[in-house]
Amino acid sequence: MQIQDYDPGDFYDELFLGARKPRPEAATLYDKLCELSVEELCQRQQIAQQALFKLGATFNVYSDNEGTERILPFDIIPRIVSASDWAWLDRGLKQRIHALNLFLSDIYGEQKIIKDGVIPEDVITSSKGFLKACMGLQPPKGIWCHVTGTDLVRDRDGQWYVLEDNLRCPSGISYVLENRRVMKTTFPIVFNRMAILPVDDYPGRLLDTLLNLAPEAIPRPVVAVLTPGIYNSAYFEHSFLAQQMGVELVEGSDLVVSDGYLNMRTTKGLKQVDVLYRRMDDDFLDPLAFRPDSLLGIPGIMDVYRKGRVALANAPGTGVADDKVIYAYVPQMIRYYLGEDAIIPNVPTYLCWQPKDQGHVLDNLDTLVVKAANESGGYGMLIGPHATPEQREEFAQKIQANPRNYIAQPTLTLSRVPALMGDRFEGCHVDLRPYILYGEDIYISPGGFTRVALRKGSLVVNSSQGGGGKDTWVLADPVT
Repeated sequence: MQIQDYDPGDFYDELFLGARKPRPEAATLYDKLCELSVEELCQRQQIAQQALFKLGATFNVYSDNEGTERILPFDIIPRIVSASDWAWLDRGLKQRIHALNLFLSDIYGEQKIIKDGVIPEDVITSSKGFLKACMGLQPPKGIWCHVTGTDLVRDRDGQWYVLEDNLRCPSGISYVLENRRVMKTTFPIVFNRMAILPVDDYPGRLLDTLLNLAPEAIPRPVVAVLTPGIYNSAYFEHSFLAQQMGVELVEGSDLVVSDGYLNMRTTKGLKQVDVLYRRMDDDFLDPLAFRPDSLLGIPGIMDVYRKGRVALANAPGTGVADDKVIYAYVPQMIRYYLGEDAIIPNVPTYLCWQPKDQGHVLDNLDTLVVKAANESGGYGMLIGPHATPEQREEFAQKIQANPRNYIAQPTLTLSRVPALMGDRFEGCHVDLRPYILYGEDIYISPGGFTRVALRKGSLVVNSSQGGGGKDTWVLADPVT
Protein backbone atom coordinates (compact mmCIF):
# COMPACT_ATOMS: atom_id res chain seq x y z
CA MET A 1 0.00 0.00 0.00
CA GLN A 2 1.31 3.45 -0.95
CA ILE A 3 0.42 6.74 0.71
CA GLN A 4 -1.60 7.55 -2.42
CA ASP A 5 -3.95 4.72 -1.48
CA TYR A 6 -4.60 6.04 2.03
CA ASP A 7 -8.27 6.73 2.74
CA PRO A 8 -8.85 9.52 5.28
CA GLY A 9 -12.42 8.34 5.71
CA ASP A 10 -15.17 10.35 7.35
CA PHE A 11 -12.85 12.06 9.83
CA TYR A 12 -10.93 15.28 10.12
CA ASP A 13 -7.53 14.21 8.85
CA GLU A 14 -4.57 16.40 9.82
CA LEU A 15 -2.73 15.73 6.54
CA PHE A 16 -5.48 15.13 3.98
CA LEU A 17 -8.51 16.99 2.66
CA GLY A 18 -9.62 13.82 0.91
CA ALA A 19 -8.26 10.81 -0.95
CA ARG A 20 -5.03 11.82 -2.76
CA LYS A 21 -5.66 15.46 -1.71
CA PRO A 22 -3.12 16.62 0.86
CA ARG A 23 -3.75 19.78 2.82
CA PRO A 24 -1.71 22.68 1.39
CA GLU A 25 0.67 22.68 4.36
CA ALA A 26 1.31 18.94 3.88
CA ALA A 27 1.94 19.00 0.11
CA THR A 28 5.75 18.85 0.36
CA LEU A 29 5.65 15.95 2.80
CA TYR A 30 3.08 14.13 0.66
CA ASP A 31 5.26 14.46 -2.44
CA LYS A 32 8.19 12.95 -0.57
CA LEU A 33 6.09 10.09 0.81
CA CYS A 34 4.89 9.33 -2.72
CA GLU A 35 8.51 8.85 -3.79
CA LEU A 36 9.13 6.17 -1.15
CA SER A 37 7.92 2.61 -1.20
CA VAL A 38 6.25 1.22 1.88
CA GLU A 39 9.29 -1.04 2.34
CA GLU A 40 11.58 2.01 2.47
CA LEU A 41 9.29 3.73 4.96
CA CYS A 42 9.18 0.61 7.14
CA GLN A 43 12.97 0.52 7.12
CA ARG A 44 13.17 4.19 8.13
CA GLN A 45 10.61 3.50 10.86
CA GLN A 46 12.76 0.69 12.26
CA ILE A 47 15.89 2.85 12.14
CA ALA A 48 14.06 5.66 13.95
CA GLN A 49 12.79 3.29 16.65
CA GLN A 50 16.29 1.84 17.11
CA ALA A 51 17.71 5.34 17.44
CA LEU A 52 15.20 6.17 20.18
CA PHE A 53 16.10 2.91 21.90
CA LYS A 54 19.79 3.85 21.89
CA LEU A 55 18.91 7.28 23.25
CA GLY A 56 17.10 5.57 26.12
CA ALA A 57 13.69 7.17 25.46
CA THR A 58 11.75 4.88 27.79
CA PHE A 59 8.82 5.05 30.17
CA ASN A 60 7.68 2.80 33.00
CA VAL A 61 4.33 1.04 33.29
CA TYR A 62 3.59 0.09 36.87
CA SER A 63 0.86 -2.44 36.03
CA ASP A 64 2.79 -4.26 33.32
CA ASN A 65 3.46 -7.86 34.35
CA GLU A 66 6.04 -8.34 31.61
CA GLY A 67 8.42 -5.72 32.93
CA THR A 68 8.18 -2.04 33.78
CA GLU A 69 10.41 -0.33 31.21
CA ARG A 70 9.30 0.19 27.62
CA ILE A 71 10.42 2.14 24.59
CA LEU A 72 7.74 4.61 23.56
CA PRO A 73 6.27 3.50 20.20
CA PHE A 74 7.06 6.06 17.53
CA ASP A 75 5.46 6.65 14.15
CA ILE A 76 7.45 8.46 11.48
CA ILE A 77 4.51 10.11 9.68
CA PRO A 78 4.47 13.54 11.35
CA ARG A 79 1.54 15.70 12.29
CA ILE A 80 1.56 19.14 10.65
CA VAL A 81 0.05 22.29 12.19
CA SER A 82 -0.38 25.31 9.95
CA ALA A 83 0.99 28.72 10.90
CA SER A 84 -2.51 30.19 11.22
CA ASP A 85 -3.72 27.35 13.46
CA TRP A 86 -0.68 27.70 15.68
CA ALA A 87 -1.03 31.47 16.00
CA TRP A 88 -4.61 30.98 17.23
CA LEU A 89 -3.65 28.19 19.63
CA ASP A 90 -0.75 30.26 20.96
CA ARG A 91 -3.10 33.13 21.85
CA GLY A 92 -5.64 30.81 23.41
CA LEU A 93 -3.15 28.89 25.53
CA LYS A 94 -1.51 32.06 26.85
CA GLN A 95 -4.95 33.37 27.82
CA ARG A 96 -5.81 30.15 29.61
CA ILE A 97 -2.54 29.89 31.56
CA HIS A 98 -2.76 33.53 32.59
CA ALA A 99 -6.26 32.95 34.00
CA LEU A 100 -5.30 29.69 35.72
CA ASN A 101 -2.36 31.38 37.42
CA LEU A 102 -4.66 34.14 38.70
CA PHE A 103 -7.10 31.48 39.90
CA LEU A 104 -4.41 29.66 41.90
CA SER A 105 -3.21 32.90 43.46
CA ASP A 106 -6.80 33.76 44.37
CA ILE A 107 -7.96 30.48 45.91
CA TYR A 108 -4.87 30.25 48.10
CA GLY A 109 -5.31 33.92 48.98
CA GLU A 110 -8.44 36.04 49.24
CA GLN A 111 -10.72 33.54 47.42
CA LYS A 112 -12.64 36.30 45.65
CA ILE A 113 -13.89 33.92 42.96
CA ILE A 114 -15.63 31.88 45.66
CA LYS A 115 -17.01 34.93 47.50
CA ASP A 116 -18.43 36.28 44.24
CA GLY A 117 -20.23 33.00 43.57
CA VAL A 118 -18.42 32.07 40.37
CA ILE A 119 -17.27 28.68 41.69
CA PRO A 120 -18.95 26.95 44.67
CA GLU A 121 -16.69 26.74 47.70
CA ASP A 122 -17.25 23.01 48.19
CA VAL A 123 -16.09 22.30 44.63
CA ILE A 124 -12.72 23.80 45.58
CA THR A 125 -12.37 22.42 49.11
CA SER A 126 -13.44 18.90 48.10
CA SER A 127 -10.79 18.68 45.40
CA LYS A 128 -7.96 16.26 46.16
CA GLY A 129 -5.57 18.79 44.68
CA PHE A 130 -6.57 21.61 47.02
CA LEU A 131 -4.04 21.79 49.85
CA LYS A 132 -4.86 23.79 52.97
CA ALA A 133 -1.16 23.83 53.79
CA CYS A 134 -0.68 26.11 50.76
CA MET A 135 -3.04 28.86 51.98
CA GLY A 136 -1.23 32.15 52.08
CA LEU A 137 1.68 31.01 49.92
CA GLN A 138 3.29 33.72 47.84
CA PRO A 139 5.40 32.10 45.10
CA PRO A 140 8.25 34.14 43.63
CA LYS A 141 6.93 36.82 41.28
CA GLY A 142 3.38 35.55 41.76
CA ILE A 143 3.84 32.62 39.39
CA TRP A 144 2.35 29.25 40.37
CA CYS A 145 2.34 27.26 37.11
CA HIS A 146 5.82 27.53 35.61
CA VAL A 147 5.51 24.44 33.40
CA THR A 148 2.16 23.33 31.98
CA GLY A 149 1.11 20.68 29.47
CA THR A 150 -2.36 21.39 28.12
CA ASP A 151 -4.04 18.58 26.19
CA LEU A 152 -5.84 19.62 23.00
CA VAL A 153 -8.03 17.67 20.60
CA ARG A 154 -9.69 18.39 17.29
CA ASP A 155 -13.18 17.17 16.44
CA ARG A 156 -14.70 15.98 13.17
CA ASP A 157 -15.47 19.57 12.14
CA GLY A 158 -11.86 20.67 12.70
CA GLN A 159 -12.67 22.60 15.89
CA TRP A 160 -9.96 22.62 18.55
CA TYR A 161 -10.91 21.97 22.19
CA VAL A 162 -9.01 21.88 25.47
CA LEU A 163 -9.37 18.36 26.80
CA GLU A 164 -7.62 18.85 30.14
CA ASP A 165 -5.01 20.89 31.99
CA ASN A 166 -1.82 19.45 33.48
CA LEU A 167 -0.19 21.80 35.97
CA ARG A 168 1.41 19.35 38.42
CA CYS A 169 4.27 17.50 36.73
CA PRO A 170 3.43 17.33 33.02
CA SER A 171 5.64 14.88 31.15
CA GLY A 172 6.45 14.18 27.52
CA ILE A 173 8.68 17.06 26.43
CA SER A 174 11.72 14.77 26.28
CA TYR A 175 9.97 12.71 23.60
CA VAL A 176 9.24 15.89 21.63
CA LEU A 177 12.94 16.76 21.59
CA GLU A 178 14.19 13.24 20.87
CA ASN A 179 11.52 12.59 18.22
CA ARG A 180 12.57 15.77 16.43
CA ARG A 181 16.23 14.78 16.52
CA VAL A 182 15.39 11.42 14.95
CA MET A 183 13.04 12.91 12.33
CA LYS A 184 15.69 15.32 11.09
CA THR A 185 17.78 12.34 10.05
CA THR A 186 14.77 10.40 8.75
CA PHE A 187 13.50 13.13 6.40
CA PRO A 188 16.44 15.57 5.97
CA ILE A 189 15.36 16.79 2.53
CA VAL A 190 11.83 17.56 3.69
CA PHE A 191 13.19 19.54 6.65
CA ASN A 192 15.31 21.59 4.28
CA ARG A 193 12.31 22.34 2.07
CA MET A 194 9.75 23.15 4.75
CA ALA A 195 9.83 26.06 7.22
CA ILE A 196 9.37 24.00 10.39
CA LEU A 197 9.67 25.92 13.66
CA PRO A 198 12.44 24.53 15.91
CA VAL A 199 11.88 23.01 19.35
CA ASP A 200 15.45 22.36 20.45
CA ASP A 201 15.71 25.58 22.47
CA TYR A 202 13.25 24.26 25.08
CA PRO A 203 15.87 23.18 27.67
CA GLY A 204 17.48 26.62 27.53
CA ARG A 205 14.14 28.34 27.90
CA LEU A 206 13.20 26.03 30.77
CA LEU A 207 16.45 26.92 32.54
CA ASP A 208 15.77 30.64 32.02
CA THR A 209 12.28 30.12 33.48
CA LEU A 210 13.74 28.47 36.57
CA LEU A 211 16.52 31.03 37.01
CA ASN A 212 13.87 33.75 36.84
CA LEU A 213 12.50 32.45 40.15
CA ALA A 214 15.72 32.83 42.10
CA PRO A 215 16.16 35.80 44.46
CA GLU A 216 17.92 38.65 42.68
CA ALA A 217 20.51 38.89 45.44
CA ILE A 218 21.97 35.51 44.47
CA PRO A 219 24.50 36.06 41.64
CA ARG A 220 24.74 32.41 40.56
CA PRO A 221 21.62 30.51 41.59
CA VAL A 222 21.89 26.74 41.88
CA VAL A 223 19.13 24.83 40.08
CA ALA A 224 18.35 21.12 40.49
CA VAL A 225 15.75 18.68 39.17
CA LEU A 226 14.03 16.60 41.84
CA THR A 227 13.02 13.07 40.78
CA PRO A 228 11.24 10.38 42.79
CA GLY A 229 13.82 7.94 41.43
CA ILE A 230 14.56 5.42 38.72
CA TYR A 231 11.24 3.61 39.06
CA ASN A 232 9.15 6.67 38.24
CA SER A 233 7.36 6.43 34.89
CA ALA A 234 9.07 9.58 33.60
CA TYR A 235 12.56 9.05 35.02
CA PHE A 236 14.12 9.18 31.56
CA GLU A 237 12.71 12.67 31.13
CA HIS A 238 13.94 13.84 34.53
CA SER A 239 17.51 12.77 33.79
CA PHE A 240 17.30 14.02 30.20
CA LEU A 241 16.19 17.54 31.17
CA ALA A 242 18.78 17.80 33.95
CA GLN A 243 21.50 16.81 31.51
CA GLN A 244 20.25 19.19 28.81
CA MET A 245 20.09 22.12 31.25
CA GLY A 246 23.45 21.26 32.83
CA VAL A 247 22.04 21.01 36.36
CA GLU A 248 22.05 18.31 39.04
CA LEU A 249 19.49 15.52 39.13
CA VAL A 250 18.64 14.80 42.77
CA GLU A 251 16.39 12.58 44.85
CA GLY A 252 14.90 13.47 48.21
CA SER A 253 17.67 11.58 50.00
CA ASP A 254 20.24 13.88 48.34
CA LEU A 255 18.67 16.96 49.94
CA VAL A 256 18.46 18.23 53.48
CA VAL A 257 17.17 21.33 55.23
CA SER A 258 20.06 22.84 57.19
CA ASP A 259 20.30 26.23 58.92
CA GLY A 260 16.97 27.25 57.35
CA TYR A 261 18.02 26.58 53.74
CA LEU A 262 17.73 23.69 51.29
CA ASN A 263 21.05 21.97 50.62
CA MET A 264 22.22 19.04 48.56
CA ARG A 265 24.85 16.63 49.72
CA THR A 266 28.04 16.63 47.65
CA THR A 267 31.47 15.08 48.03
CA LYS A 268 32.67 18.49 49.25
CA GLY A 269 29.89 18.95 51.79
CA LEU A 270 26.52 20.69 51.66
CA LYS A 271 25.70 23.03 48.78
CA GLN A 272 22.73 25.40 48.83
CA VAL A 273 19.96 24.85 46.26
CA ASP A 274 18.06 27.96 45.21
CA VAL A 275 15.58 26.62 42.65
CA LEU A 276 14.10 23.13 42.56
CA TYR A 277 12.27 21.84 39.48
CA ARG A 278 10.28 19.15 41.21
CA ARG A 279 8.95 16.18 39.27
CA MET A 280 7.17 14.82 42.32
CA ASP A 281 3.52 15.13 43.38
CA ASP A 282 2.66 17.48 46.23
CA ASP A 283 1.69 14.69 48.65
CA PHE A 284 5.21 13.30 48.72
CA LEU A 285 7.15 16.58 48.76
CA ASP A 286 7.37 17.20 52.52
CA PRO A 287 6.38 14.58 55.10
CA LEU A 288 6.05 17.34 57.71
CA ALA A 289 3.44 19.23 55.67
CA PHE A 290 1.70 16.54 53.63
CA ARG A 291 1.97 12.73 53.80
CA PRO A 292 3.92 11.77 56.91
CA ASP A 293 4.75 8.36 55.43
CA SER A 294 6.55 9.83 52.40
CA LEU A 295 10.10 8.56 52.03
CA LEU A 296 10.65 10.50 48.78
CA GLY A 297 10.47 14.08 49.95
CA ILE A 298 12.49 16.47 52.08
CA PRO A 299 11.34 17.13 55.65
CA GLY A 300 10.96 20.87 56.24
CA ILE A 301 11.17 22.05 52.62
CA MET A 302 7.77 23.75 52.80
CA ASP A 303 8.96 25.90 55.70
CA VAL A 304 12.01 26.94 53.66
CA TYR A 305 9.73 27.66 50.70
CA ARG A 306 7.36 29.80 52.79
CA LYS A 307 10.30 31.91 53.95
CA GLY A 308 11.32 32.55 50.33
CA ARG A 309 14.66 30.75 50.68
CA VAL A 310 14.03 28.27 47.86
CA ALA A 311 11.86 28.46 44.75
CA LEU A 312 9.79 25.48 43.64
CA ALA A 313 8.48 24.84 40.15
CA ASN A 314 5.66 24.21 39.93
CA ALA A 315 4.42 25.74 43.15
CA PRO A 316 2.77 23.29 45.56
CA GLY A 317 -1.00 23.29 45.28
CA THR A 318 -1.25 23.67 41.52
CA GLY A 319 -2.84 20.21 41.25
CA VAL A 320 -6.22 21.69 42.16
CA ALA A 321 -6.36 23.10 38.61
CA ASP A 322 -5.89 19.58 37.18
CA ASP A 323 -9.15 18.45 38.78
CA LYS A 324 -11.50 17.66 35.92
CA VAL A 325 -14.46 19.18 37.77
CA ILE A 326 -12.62 22.47 38.20
CA TYR A 327 -11.58 22.24 34.52
CA ALA A 328 -15.25 22.81 33.66
CA TYR A 329 -15.07 26.26 35.27
CA VAL A 330 -12.05 27.57 33.36
CA PRO A 331 -14.15 29.56 30.83
CA GLN A 332 -15.80 31.31 33.82
CA MET A 333 -12.33 31.95 35.29
CA ILE A 334 -11.21 33.59 32.06
CA ARG A 335 -14.29 35.83 32.08
CA TYR A 336 -13.92 36.64 35.78
CA TYR A 337 -10.20 37.44 35.86
CA LEU A 338 -9.58 38.72 32.34
CA GLY A 339 -12.98 39.97 31.19
CA GLU A 340 -12.68 37.92 28.00
CA ASP A 341 -14.34 34.92 26.42
CA ALA A 342 -12.23 31.79 26.19
CA ILE A 343 -10.44 31.61 22.84
CA ILE A 344 -10.10 27.81 22.89
CA PRO A 345 -13.31 26.22 24.18
CA ASN A 346 -13.58 23.37 26.64
CA VAL A 347 -15.16 20.11 25.60
CA PRO A 348 -18.83 20.39 26.74
CA THR A 349 -18.86 18.89 30.23
CA TYR A 350 -21.52 17.46 32.53
CA LEU A 351 -20.86 17.70 36.27
CA CYS A 352 -22.21 14.60 37.95
CA TRP A 353 -22.59 16.33 41.32
CA GLN A 354 -25.35 18.46 39.80
CA PRO A 355 -28.63 16.47 39.87
CA LYS A 356 -29.78 17.51 36.38
CA ASP A 357 -26.41 16.68 34.81
CA GLN A 358 -26.21 13.39 36.70
CA GLY A 359 -29.62 12.31 35.43
CA HIS A 360 -28.57 13.07 31.85
CA VAL A 361 -25.30 11.17 32.27
CA LEU A 362 -26.94 8.08 33.77
CA ASP A 363 -29.51 8.04 30.95
CA ASN A 364 -26.84 8.35 28.24
CA LEU A 365 -23.86 6.32 29.41
CA ASP A 366 -23.80 4.52 26.07
CA THR A 367 -22.88 7.75 24.24
CA LEU A 368 -20.67 9.60 26.74
CA VAL A 369 -17.11 9.48 28.06
CA VAL A 370 -17.01 9.43 31.86
CA LYS A 371 -13.84 10.48 33.69
CA ALA A 372 -12.76 10.41 37.32
CA ALA A 373 -11.84 13.89 38.53
CA ASN A 374 -8.25 13.17 39.52
CA GLU A 375 -7.15 10.17 37.44
CA SER A 376 -4.68 10.37 34.56
CA GLY A 377 -2.98 8.10 32.04
CA GLY A 378 -6.28 6.88 30.58
CA TYR A 379 -7.28 5.22 33.88
CA GLY A 380 -10.59 5.69 35.71
CA MET A 381 -12.40 6.33 32.44
CA LEU A 382 -15.41 4.86 30.64
CA ILE A 383 -15.82 5.28 26.88
CA GLY A 384 -19.54 4.56 26.70
CA PRO A 385 -19.90 3.53 23.04
CA HIS A 386 -17.07 0.98 23.44
CA ALA A 387 -18.10 -0.29 26.89
CA THR A 388 -20.12 -3.38 27.79
CA PRO A 389 -23.46 -3.09 29.62
CA GLU A 390 -21.73 -4.44 32.72
CA GLN A 391 -19.04 -1.76 32.56
CA ARG A 392 -21.64 0.98 32.13
CA GLU A 393 -23.60 -0.33 35.12
CA GLU A 394 -20.43 -0.38 37.18
CA PHE A 395 -19.78 3.27 36.37
CA ALA A 396 -23.40 4.20 37.07
CA GLN A 397 -22.94 2.84 40.58
CA LYS A 398 -19.65 4.73 40.99
CA ILE A 399 -21.27 8.00 39.90
CA GLN A 400 -24.18 7.58 42.31
CA ALA A 401 -21.86 6.65 45.18
CA ASN A 402 -19.46 9.60 44.63
CA PRO A 403 -20.92 12.12 42.16
CA ARG A 404 -18.31 14.81 42.94
CA ASN A 405 -15.62 12.53 41.56
CA TYR A 406 -16.99 12.26 38.00
CA ILE A 407 -17.60 14.32 34.91
CA ALA A 408 -18.95 13.25 31.53
CA GLN A 409 -18.36 14.56 28.03
CA PRO A 410 -19.63 13.77 24.53
CA THR A 411 -17.60 11.14 22.68
CA LEU A 412 -15.64 13.32 20.28
CA THR A 413 -14.64 12.03 16.89
CA LEU A 414 -10.97 12.84 17.31
CA SER A 415 -8.96 13.94 14.30
CA ARG A 416 -6.64 11.41 12.71
CA VAL A 417 -3.20 11.24 11.14
CA PRO A 418 -1.91 8.40 8.94
CA ALA A 419 0.29 5.93 10.83
CA LEU A 420 2.45 3.17 9.40
CA MET A 421 1.09 -0.16 10.62
CA GLY A 422 2.91 -3.08 9.06
CA ASP A 423 2.73 -2.51 5.31
CA ARG A 424 -0.35 -0.28 5.48
CA PHE A 425 -1.24 3.30 6.33
CA GLU A 426 -4.04 3.49 8.89
CA GLY A 427 -5.76 6.60 10.18
CA CYS A 428 -5.11 6.83 13.92
CA HIS A 429 -6.64 9.25 16.40
CA VAL A 430 -4.39 11.87 17.98
CA ASP A 431 -4.30 14.57 20.60
CA LEU A 432 -1.70 17.30 21.18
CA ARG A 433 0.08 18.42 24.34
CA PRO A 434 1.87 21.77 23.91
CA TYR A 435 4.30 22.78 26.67
CA ILE A 436 3.93 26.22 28.22
CA LEU A 437 6.61 28.00 30.23
CA TYR A 438 5.64 30.89 32.51
CA GLY A 439 8.68 33.01 33.36
CA GLU A 440 9.16 36.68 32.60
CA ASP A 441 6.46 36.09 30.03
CA ILE A 442 4.50 33.10 28.73
CA TYR A 443 6.24 31.01 26.08
CA ILE A 444 4.81 28.02 24.22
CA SER A 445 7.16 25.59 22.50
CA PRO A 446 6.00 25.27 18.86
CA GLY A 447 3.90 22.15 18.54
CA GLY A 448 4.23 19.74 21.41
CA PHE A 449 3.76 16.04 21.93
CA THR A 450 1.34 14.44 19.47
CA ARG A 451 0.12 11.28 21.15
CA VAL A 452 -1.37 8.70 18.82
CA ALA A 453 -3.68 5.75 19.49
CA LEU A 454 -1.79 2.95 17.75
CA ARG A 455 -4.52 0.39 18.34
CA LYS A 456 -6.91 0.49 15.37
CA GLY A 457 -10.10 2.34 16.22
CA SER A 458 -8.90 3.27 19.73
CA LEU A 459 -9.51 6.74 21.15
CA VAL A 460 -7.02 6.28 24.03
CA VAL A 461 -3.67 7.86 23.19
CA ASN A 462 -1.90 7.40 26.55
CA SER A 463 1.40 5.51 26.39
CA SER A 464 0.31 3.35 29.34
CA GLN A 465 -2.67 2.23 27.25
CA GLY A 466 -0.84 1.32 24.05
CA GLY A 467 -0.41 4.78 22.59
CA GLY A 468 2.68 6.20 20.94
CA GLY A 469 4.10 9.46 19.67
CA LYS A 470 4.57 11.48 16.50
CA ASP A 471 6.69 14.50 15.72
CA THR A 472 4.65 17.70 15.45
CA TRP A 473 5.67 20.13 12.72
CA VAL A 474 4.48 23.70 13.20
CA LEU A 475 5.04 25.68 10.05
CA ALA A 476 6.37 29.23 10.12
CA ASP A 477 4.20 32.01 8.80
CA PRO A 478 5.38 32.49 5.18
CA VAL A 479 5.06 36.28 5.62
CA THR A 480 7.68 36.21 8.38
